[in-house]
Formats: sequence, structure tokens, C-alpha cells
Amino acid sequence: MTEATRQVLTKREAQEATYAPDSIELGELAARPTAQALPRAAAYLADLVQDDRFLGSQIQAVLDGARGAEEWYVARRWEDPERYFSLQVFVWPAGTRTMIHDHSSWGAYACAAGTVFEERYERLDDGSKFEHARLKEAWHLFWSPEDGASTVLPGNGGIHRVGNLSDETAVSVHLYGPRLEEIDGRDYEPSRDYVCDRLDEDQGDANVVPGQEVRVGQEGKGIVTGHRHTRQRDES
Repeated sequence: MTEATRQVLTKREAQEATYAPDSIELGELAARPTAQALPRAAAYLADLVQDDRFLGSQIQAVLDGARGAEEWYVARRWEDPERYFSLQVFVWPAGTRTMIHDHSSWGAYACAAGTVFEERYERLDDGSKFEHARLKEAWHLFWSPEDGASTVLPGNGGIHRVGNLSDETAVSVHLYGPRLEEIDGRDYEPSRDYVCDRLDEDQGDANVVPGQEVRVGQEGKGIVTGHRHTRQRDES
């Protein structure tokens, strides 16, 4: 290897090591009305999961760190101090899935490695009865890195469950906009026609154990905090 080649490789490695999403671009995207932000978020994520720099510096490291994991968790998170947007990298070990849930913000996600499975639900009741919700499945799809991005509206417009039905670990990248409510969203249990609020995880979600999280400060620099999520494993 020549010295010139070595210098080129060193520069590329440095670029990959420091690569992170552009917080200014994400902030400008999140500031748009939902109807404009969602298609842009979907396009952003579809491009991101095909970006070799992002895959090499973030996703491969996440996959390497996921060996032996038994529950799904958030391995990376970038967000502005006011949580106007949140970009998160989810790890899905084989057979894991979330509860059926919604969000208090718009959201989009794209698969970055492996395959994830999404079930989307419609709410049949009018929401007038406390902690009561009747759901029916609207559709379900498998998502791979070539399939683009899935989007959800806040509340009833984005009731879904995401997981991994395969035998290999999967990774997905999610982008959420500003919250419209104080809560993070709602969790549903269709077998009991039950729904309950899901509080902000930083305020003491019982299903959080230590992991790794990255926040974006005002200058776009990462600030390590940390959450690993353990909600539901598919035993079927």
C-alpha cells in the first residue's frame, strides 16, 4: 500500500467514524406541516438506509453490538434539545416485536438491515370510553432496505406493531416529528379492547433498561445518554 493510498483510506475512515445525520436538515424538515413533512421524511430515510457512510459507521456497529440480544431496543438516537425531531436506530433480534401502539407525533421508518414486519390497525370505536379501544387489522407488510419507508400519522392514524419474524437480527431507522401531546403515545391490547397512555420514557418508563442513546446538541454534537427498550417478545 502506498502512502497516498494510506492517506486516502485514513481520510475515508475518519469521515465514516464521524458521520452523523444533519441536525439542521432534520430540524427544517420537522418544522414543516405534517402533510409536507411525512413524504420528505420517508424520502430522507429511504436514502439514508442506502447511504454507505451511514451503514458503515452506524448500522454495522449496531449489528456487531447486537450479538446475543434477546429484546428489541433503541441503539442510537439523535434529537434536538427541545425534542422537535428524533431520529432513532432500532435493533430487532429474531422473534421480537413491539406492543400495538401509536405515537403523539408523525413518524416514518425504513429498514436498514434484514427484514422487519409491520401490522397496521384501524380503530373502530370513537374513543369516548376511558381505556377502551376496538381495533381491526388493516394490513401487514414486510419491509427490507429496498422497499422505501413506512409512514404514520399521529394518534389513530398510525396504530401499528413492528417486529422481526425472521431468524436474523434486523435494524430499522425511525424519524419522529414534534409531539402534539404530553404523552409519548398509547399502547393497545386488542384481546381486552384495552388502551392506555404511554408516558415519556425519560420520565420513568418501566420497560427501559440501560443501553446507548445519542442526542444532538445545539451545535449538532452527540451527547450520550442511554435507553434500551424491552417490551414484548413473540413467543408464537
